[in-house]
Amino acid sequence: VQLQASGGGLVQPGGSLRLSCVASGVIFSNYVMAWFRQVPGKERDFLGAINRSGGVTYSNSVTNRFTIFRNNDKNAVYLQMDNLEPEDTAVYYCAAARTVILHRRASEYESWGQGTLVTVSS
Repeated sequence: VQLQASGGGLVQPGGSLRLSCVASGVIFSNYVMAWFRQVPGKERDFLGAINRSGGVTYSNSVTNRFTIFRNNDKNAVYLQMDNLEPEDTAVYYCAAARTVILHRRASEYESWGQGTLVTVSS
């Protein structure tokens, strides 16, 4: 699976940003898609995952602020981020796993996008 993430940038605290990730080379609906983020020197943290039918699970750290949704016709998954905080500054990655399980561990995902930087600062 080839994944191309986009949409990162600079946003003020309290602002919103939507990340996109487009997959190619596969039957997209066969894959659980997830979003992770990573800051230098720390592990890659799970944010949320979505299955082919739209079932989702989120990390407690972003519940009620971040929303994952997908469009299987466009081979795309999105991460809508609202009420952003400086602590949300990180490189954000999309990931894909050919499974029906909403995994939370990075090791369960076999394909990764290149990452897109989100900076939350005034």
